[in-house]
Amino acid sequence: MSEISRQCTAAVTELCEAAGLKKGQILVVGCSSSEVLGKRIGTFSSEKTAQEIYDAIQSVLKPRGIYLAAQCCEHLNRAIIIERQAVPQAEICNVVPQPKAGGSFAAAAYHGMEDPVALEEIRADAGIDIGSTLIGMHLKRVAVPVRLTVKTIGEAPVTAARTRPKFIGGCRAVYDDRLGVDRRR
Repeated sequence: MSEISRQCTAAVTELCEAAGLKKGQILVVGCSSSEVLGKRIGTFSSEKTAQEIYDAIQSVLKPRGIYLAAQCCEHLNRAIIIERQAVPQAEICNVVPQPKAGGSFAAAAYHGMEDPVALEEIRADAGIDIGSTLIGMHLKRVAVPVRLTVKTIGEAPVTAARTRPKFIGGCRAVYDDRLGVDRRR
């Protein structure tokens, strides 16, 4: 296993545990293979690197029954590639990501999934941003930063978040402490 694979596996495992992700939930991943290789985003797309990252991420998610939502690049308006069964009622789009139009990571996901579909948007339960790809638009409303021990994958900075239900009410409100807590505390 390469260092990139080890870093991905460690980051995704740590986030799944910190976020308390359960079977059927969705993890959005934005990934710039260019940034992983130490280049500027969008300038050095690598299908090989993207495939390695996709495989490492799926090695953690699939056994747990967690769905990967792979974010495309800006050329496809940051669309999402996901398994159809994860979003049976969603309105799908007709697009097949390519390394230079969607990004190598989204293309690897599209070709690696059993029945992939493209969506304009999703509200994921947690996310990892590898290389400053801006995944926030695809997270549920209340995102909470997760400080991972893995700070980079390759040369790319890594940012992670989980989500929690909104707190509503006021001074008399009572909350369920089991919802939306950081499991590492």
